Amino acid sequence: MAMEETWAGSGAVIDITDPDDQRIAAFRDVRERDLTRHGQFIAEGAVVLDQILASHRFRPVALLVLRERLAGLAPRLGALPRETPVYRAERDVFDRIAGFPVHRGVMALAEPVSPAATTDLDAALAATLAASGSVVVACGLSNHDNMGAIFRNAAAFGAGAVILDERACDPLYRKAIRVSVGTVFTVPFARWGGAEAIAERLASLGFECLALTPGATEPLCSIRDKTPRALFLGAEGAGLSEGVMDRCRPVRIEMAPGLDSLNVATSAAVVLHHLGFAPQP
Repeated sequence: MAMEETWAGSGAVIDITDPDDQRIAAFRDVRERDLTRHGQFIAEGAVVLDQILASHRFRPVALLVLRERLAGLAPRLGALPRETPVYRAERDVFDRIAGFPVHRGVMALAEPVSPAATTDLDAALAATLAASGSVVVACGLSNHDNMGAIFRNAAAFGAGAVILDERACDPLYRKAIRVSVGTVFTVPFARWGGAEAIAERLASLGFECLALTPGATEPLCSIRDKTPRALFLGAEGAGLSEGVMDRCRPVRIEMAPGLDSLNVATSAAVVLHHLGFAPQP
């Protein structure tokens, strides 16, 4: 029988003693399930929970917390809407629910605030244009680690948004969320369709489109002016299509002889830092 007790600043904390309890069905066997197909997703860790709570586009639906972590989460629980249930479980029950040992001891079920929450970029793009900032365009990226790292780099170096083409993987997949340390919730993003059409659309708005490629003749360090830019990133190996390259200004990162490329997320970090923080002439 589950017991409940009041937790300051939040609603009831509900003890879960049976891994088959239907109230925590959404948290069950998360490695084998992809809740994003239903508009919801699982996020792990207190730092990621902070990003959800800071987001205006996403909201927590429920929390599953390891008993020993509960006291340390008190300030965060106080920030939850009162209707958000907080489920508490002992270690063995928690791990049986998740289907694997969850070292962080915090899992959140979350969802967009509205169906348009991840698609309306107008305000973010307008602010980026006004600030002569940068946005990132992920084309055909299928690796969730890279996707998450790109969001983390976008947040760290002040990119205004991340735009996904029709082939890019879902940034709300559990692994991408974890690698991004939750920045997928605070960096505006949307999926716009084909990469070539994205380049044309951004150019029409006033962005200069940069294509990052090791085959470019122009080095990144030659760019010193401050103007709105869209950084196009292709999947490792395949890179960007010729159609995208034709619509962009190709640039490369200079590096020591013997290697012609970096991991795509590392490359994004180098370029975004340069565009945002390089000295002006």
